[in-house]
Amino acid sequence: MEEGIVSGLPSEPPPLPYSLHTRKKAIAIFWTIFVIDTLGQPLILYWTLWYCTNLSHNLVFSIVTACLGGVSVFEYFYRLYNLFRKSSRARPLNAKSSWLDFFHINFTIVWLILAVELIVGTVPTEPYVRLVAMVLPTVMFYFGFVHLTLDVLRMMGYKAPFRISSTPKGSVMPTALYALIEDVVAVDGGGGQIYRYALRTRYLSSPYFRRMLFEMNCFWSGGSIIFAAVITAIIFTVSEPVAFTLGWTLPFAWAGVWTLITIPWVQSDLRREKKAWAENRGQGGIPYVDDITAPTARTRFASVQESLPNLLPWVRDKQAPPSAPFAEGAVGTAPKADSLPDSTPDTTPAANSPGPASTTLDGRDEKIRHSTETPDGAATEPVNASSTDEKK
Repeated sequence: MEEGIVSGLPSEPPPLPYSLHTRKKAIAIFWTIFVIDTLGQPLILYWTLWYCTNLSHNLVFSIVTACLGGVSVFEYFYRLYNLFRKSSRARPLNAKSSWLDFFHINFTIVWLILAVELIVGTVPTEPYVRLVAMVLPTVMFYFGFVHLTLDVLRMMGYKAPFRISSTPKGSVMPTALYALIEDVVAVDGGGGQIYRYALRTRYLSSPYFRRMLFEMNCFWSGGSIIFAAVITAIIFTVSEPVAFTLGWTLPFAWAGVWTLITIPWVQSDLRREKKAWAENRGQGGIPYVDDITAPTARTRFASVQESLPNLLPWVRDKQAPPSAPFAEGAVGTAPKADSLPDSTPDTTPAANSPGPASTTLDGRDEKIRHSTETPDGAATEPVNASSTDEKK
C-alpha cells in the first residue's frame, strides 16, 4: 500500500449510472426538432407571411405564436404525466405524488410569463414586434436570476425553504445546477429515481463535485443574465425586422458557445475529481454532508484563475512594477533631504559615504566638509567648495 493512502476508503467517486454516449441519436433528434420548432419556424413564418402575403400584421403574429413552442408544450405535459402518475419512478426521492420537481415548477412559472408576454404583444392591431422578440431573452433572464439567487443564498448559509427536488426542506440549500441536472436527466432523460439517488450520493460524498457544479452554475447563470441584457439592448435599438430575427437567433448562438466551453471544462474537472479521489484528496469535511466549507482539490476554474495573471502581460506588469532608477527610496539612491532654515546649520549623514559629512549653509556659500578615515587611522583634510552666485 502506498504511503498516504488510507485503507477502507473508496479510490474513486460514486458512479453515475447514466451515459450520454448510448443516447446520442435520441438527443440529436430531440434538439433538431426543438431548434426547428423554436428557431426556424417563427422566423420562416414571420418573414414569409409578413412580406409575401397581404395578411394583417395582427393575423401574422397570431399564426406565428399559435405555432410556437409545440415541442415545449408536449415536453411540459409529458413531464407532468411522469411526475404525477401513481407508479411514477421519476419523481423526487421521498416526495409526495402531488409534488413537482424544481425544474417543472420553474417551467410552469416561465410559461405563464411568456403567455402574458405573447398575448400583450400580439393583441394590438399593430403588434409589439420587439416584445414578441423578447421571448427567449426572458427565459434567459428568469433562469439566470433564479439559479444565481439560489447559489447566493447557499453561500450565505440559508436552508431550503421548501423541498427542492430531492433536497428536503430545511437542508442546506443545494446548488441550482444540481437540481436542474437531477430533474432533467431523471424525467426527460429517463434516468428515474435510480439516477436521482446516484447523483445525490455523488453530490453529498464529493466536495469537488459540488464545487464544480457551483462554478458551472455561476458560469451559466451569470452569462445568461449578461447576454440577455445585451440582446435586450439590441432588440430595442435596431429596426423591428432585425430585432425579431436577432431576438430569436442570438440566444441560440450564446448557448452554442457556452456549450462548447462547458464540455471540455466538465471533462477536465471530472478527471481531476477522479485523480483527487485516487490520491485520497477528494473526501473533505463530514462524509455525506453538504458542507460548503469542506476542503477540496483545486478545480480547473481555480487553476485558470491562478494562472491568468501570468498570461496577461498588463496584469503581470502590475504585480511586479520595475523600480525607477532615481526614485526616492530606491536602492542605491539617497533619501530626499528636508529643507533647512538659512541661518541654522545642520548635520546629516550623506548617503553611501564611508564617513560622516556635515553641510553648512551660509547665505549664498555652501561649505561641504567630508571627513573620511584612511586605512592607517589618519583623517583627510576637509574639502571646501564654493557655490556660484544664484540669481535672486
